[in-house]
Amino acid sequence: MGDNMKKYEVVVIGSGSGGEIVDAALSQGFSVAWIDKGPLGGTCLNVGCIPSKMLIYPADRIVEIQEAEKLGIKAEIKDIDFGAIMKHMREPIRESHEHMEQGLQNTEDFTYYKGVGHFISDYTLEVNGEQIQGDKVFIGSGARPLIPPIKGIENVDYLTNDTVFNLTKKPESMVIIGGGYIAVEFAHFFAAMGTNVTILQRGARLVKNSEPEISDLLKKQMEKRMSIYTNTEVLEVRKDQNNYTVIGRDKLSGKETSVTAEKILIAAGRKSNADLLKVENTGVETNQRGYIKVNEYLETNKKNIWAFGDATGRYMFKHVANEEASIAWRNAVNDQKTPIDYNAVPYAAFSYPQIAAVGLTEEEARKTHQILVGQARYSDVAKGEAMVELEGFTKAIIDKQDGKILGFHIIGPYAPILIQEVINAMALGGQIGYIGQGMHIHPALSELILRTFGNLREP
Repeated sequence: MGDNMKKYEVVVIGSGSGGEIVDAALSQGFSVAWIDKGPLGGTCLNVGCIPSKMLIYPADRIVEIQEAEKLGIKAEIKDIDFGAIMKHMREPIRESHEHMEQGLQNTEDFTYYKGVGHFISDYTLEVNGEQIQGDKVFIGSGARPLIPPIKGIENVDYLTNDTVFNLTKKPESMVIIGGGYIAVEFAHFFAAMGTNVTILQRGARLVKNSEPEISDLLKKQMEKRMSIYTNTEVLEVRKDQNNYTVIGRDKLSGKETSVTAEKILIAAGRKSNADLLKVENTGVETNQRGYIKVNEYLETNKKNIWAFGDATGRYMFKHVANEEASIAWRNAVNDQKTPIDYNAVPYAAFSYPQIAAVGLTEEEARKTHQILVGQARYSDVAKGEAMVELEGFTKAIIDKQDGKILGFHIIGPYAPILIQEVINAMALGGQIGYIGQGMHIHPALSELILRTFGNLREP
């Protein structure tokens, strides 16, 4: 065990939501080691939510201008400065890094190890040749892009969400392999920039865990601006001079499709980083998909080791990881344990149209509840009519017995903002009556939520 073994009361792996635990541990006087390959801030800040939303805001404005004719406005876009949009996206990330690095410099009882760590024995890691041992270990090691086993993929210089933000020049054409949140957001962005976009999605639907009718409308709306092939297995990719050719096969008809584009973006799911960490060397179990197993208290099967965030593969959203990190820490330092509650986990995709959801889908709810379903269109309320929003809609799912909200789903403008009052009502216990308690401003889009609950009927 050499002399270079360093011991800490708390070891945190991963600098995304792990930062929450580091802050808490330091403020309570623990000695802390923080291990991360860098850059600081994890997926969300560096290659996820933050940069993608910086790009999507201008993309939304572009599509609104393109669609302004429905409001009686004839407008045209003269020029889109792709380089400036990309530069604007990088600035806040650089500032966040500087801010975080300054915070690390003058902290006592604290060491930041920049590198890929892995376990070598119980509670013991090696990073850059140094050995570190922790009394309590918190694994927030995150996930990375999953690269499907496609013929020829190893000879192709493809993009993922890790590398796409480095582009400085607009691609003329792009094939996106995948059809989840990441795929639909980037498809929206690049199509708005003027890139000719094609999505190849294995599954039958885009954003497969959303309501089927939301998935269908999303596809219908996005197809106005790009090509979308669902049920399509990608068989092979080939390099042709300066372009790539992707060959896909329709799983239902067997028909082959070949698409040639300047860039390929792979957004076909995520893979836990637990394998790089070699968690088996400290006795931590993973499931068949390689994600770390945890119980409702975020404990692994190994005493004094907790895991949270994308590493566990449960709900891969930043807001969930933050909540899990704070609960893992609470359970590590308090006698009274707090379970994590996944009843009202919200998510949004900043596609165009936007989608947002919380709780169960209708199909999930039917399995265990007698339900009522309410639906409303944006155009049912005055503000939605003013916006000439003809397609967007909402859907509520209620427990018929006790009037509790089980799920809520929205597709259309401002969906992630509109859904918040439902999330809050669910967090307070979920009684449908909470929604009508406060006055709703008229005419504002939030009346849409009230209208949805006013339309409840047997499905």
